[in-house]
Amino acid sequence: MFQSSQWEGALPDVPRSFTRRETLLSIRDLSVTYKTRSGELSAVDTLSLDLYKGEILGLVGESGCGKSTLGKAIMRMIDLPGEITKGQLLFKGTDLMTLSEKEMRELRGQSISMIFQDPMTSLNPVQSIEDHIIEAIRVHQPDVEPADASLRAAELIERLGIGRKRLEDYPHQLSGGMRQRVMIALALALKADIIIADEATTSLDVIVEAQFLDLLRELKDEFGLTILLITHNIGVVAQLADRVAVMYGGRLAEVTDVESLFYNPKHPYTQGLLASVPNIDLQSTHLHRMDGLPPNLISPPAGCRFHPRCPEAMEICTQQQPWLVRVDDIGEGDERVGGYDKHLAACWLHQEYEGTKVRRY
Repeated sequence: MFQSSQWEGALPDVPRSFTRRETLLSIRDLSVTYKTRSGELSAVDTLSLDLYKGEILGLVGESGCGKSTLGKAIMRMIDLPGEITKGQLLFKGTDLMTLSEKEMRELRGQSISMIFQDPMTSLNPVQSIEDHIIEAIRVHQPDVEPADASLRAAELIERLGIGRKRLEDYPHQLSGGMRQRVMIALALALKADIIIADEATTSLDVIVEAQFLDLLRELKDEFGLTILLITHNIGVVAQLADRVAVMYGGRLAEVTDVESLFYNPKHPYTQGLLASVPNIDLQSTHLHRMDGLPPNLISPPAGCRFHPRCPEAMEICTQQQPWLVRVDDIGEGDERVGGYDKHLAACWLHQEYEGTKVRRY
C-alpha cells in the first residue's frame, strides 16, 4: 500500500538542528469534551505531547480529528459547550490550567500567540492595520508610547514585505496573502515564545502559499520561533516541519521527526495518509483511498479508534486502546539523529499484550 520511494526528493534540503531540545510546552493527559444534544463528544482524549524550543512541530490529520481544538485548548480558548475536562498544560514549568482568566489574557499574545485559519474574520474590519498592531503592543506593554508602537509596527510590516503606506489600509483592502502576513505581524509584535498556526495556508493560492512558507521558515530562523503548525496538507509539513504529530479521532497515532515519518511510518493510519497523497511519479493510474469514515466521537469504537478502517486490525485492536510507545531501535538514553530521541506510535503491531509480543516491528 505505502511506498516510501514515492517521497524521494520530496523533502527539501533544509539545514536542521542536531542538538538536544529544551522542552517549552508539555501537554499531559489533556482531554476536551463538548456537550451536545446527542451526548458528550470527546474532541481530544487523554493526549500528551511535548513542544521543543525553536522547532516547527507539524500537527496533521483528517478534518474533525481534534487538531484545531488542541490549538485552542493550549490558548485556553475553548468556549461553551466545550470544556477542558482534565490534563495539564505546562508552559515553562507553569501549569496554564491553574491560571486565572486575567492571567491567561496577559499571557495570550505575549507568550503564546495564534494565527487563525481565516484572517478576514480574525481582523477587525473597522480598524486599520496600524491600529491592530499598536493595540496588541500597548495592551500588553502599556509603558510603550504610541509613537514607539507605531514605529515598531512600521518596521515589522516592512520586514514582512508590506509597504508602510499599507498600515493605513483596512483588512478588506489587502489580499489574502497580505492579511495572513498581518496576522504574523500580530504574533511577532510581542515576540511570543510559541506561535500556533491553525491552517494558516488554507485560503491562499499555491504561489502565495509557497511565499508564506518561505517567510515562515526565514522568521523561524531569524527570531528563533517555536511553531505549532496545524494543517491537513501533508506537503506543507514536508517542506517546513522538524517533527510531526499525527492525530486520529482525538488521539495521537504517531509522533516522530519529519524524515522518519515520510520514509518509515509505523502506524497504519499514517501509512494510509501518505499513500493517499497524489504523486505524478507513481505508475498506478488509481489513487489510494482509505475505506470507511472517521469515527463518531460521541460514540467512538472501542479499543483502537482506527481499527474499523485498518487493514492490519486484530482482535485485540477491537478490545483495548493501544498506548503511545517507542518504536525505534535506539537504546534507552541514546540520542536520535536530529536531536529527537523518540519515534512513538500507538498501535498494537508494536506492543506487548499479557507479556507476549503481538507482532514484531
